[in-house]
Amino acid sequence: MAQVLCKVFSFVLVILLGVVTARSGKLGKGADRLISKIVFNLTLPCAIIRAFESYDFNVSLLSLVGLGFAATVIPYFLSLFVYRNKPQQERIVQQLSVCGFNIGCFALAFVQAFFPAGCVVATCLFDAGNSLMGTGGTYALTQTLVLGNDDQSRGQKLKTFCKTLFSSMAFDFYIVLIAMGLLGLKIPAEVITLIDPIANANAFLAMFMVGLMIRFSLTGKKVKELVRLLSWRVIFAIILSIIALKVLPFDPEVCKVICVLAWAPIGSTGPLYTLWAGGDVGLAGMANAISVVAGIAIMTVLVVVLGV
Repeated sequence: MAQVLCKVFSFVLVILLGVVTARSGKLGKGADRLISKIVFNLTLPCAIIRAFESYDFNVSLLSLVGLGFAATVIPYFLSLFVYRNKPQQERIVQQLSVCGFNIGCFALAFVQAFFPAGCVVATCLFDAGNSLMGTGGTYALTQTLVLGNDDQSRGQKLKTFCKTLFSSMAFDFYIVLIAMGLLGLKIPAEVITLIDPIANANAFLAMFMVGLMIRFSLTGKKVKELVRLLSWRVIFAIILSIIALKVLPFDPEVCKVICVLAWAPIGSTGPLYTLWAGGDVGLAGMANAISVVAGIAIMTVLVVVLGV
């Protein structure tokens, strides 16, 4: 327990390091954008490839891919409808942070420490569905539905969506790797050896990036937006937890792990996409950081209460 908590708290320390670095200005302007490009185009794809190395595609658990996708796409479209008349700046942050879970760089540490190996596989499958939105889907949809030109035809909007979605290297890798898993193809050990140093850098750079993007100058209106955003995530986490424990037809341990994953923090790509879309990156970074701290507390309590 202590070892896992130390590892998770190390993420918080890296975020704080990013905050201090940003405020000191030692990396100059544009550091957050540069590091975000490195994370999204280099370290994250390598981390995904390495994670898939140990995947064992159990057909009975494949529906968890659909569950992970549903757990992200449903909140996205409900939020899109409810806040359809809000200013564009508010909608960008809301849509890019309301759904998606930071599993690979965060929640997986809890699962590996407290759950059996089969639950680690279940976590990876859930994350595969989650990542369809988290590694490109939310950004592509927001580019099309929030930032898109209303004069565009449906065909043009679909083209914009697909172009944005498949320009995400992480999303492309997930599609290829899931297909390889279904076909029983394995990633060569030599490939894993080559990318391992790059993959190891992902957790640090992703958390450091969040710290760089945090801004503390929140007005009363911004605080209200922050509370609203986090409230949405809490409501959907409660719903997913109930579904996991009362409805899902899986082994009890798998149901417990899905309940824990429901409280994982906002995906590290939330602030990144907000930056790229021209939204309030400070607000997105603050929401992300708060969700990390809350995730540490709630997920730890759940592990104890569920008797894992």
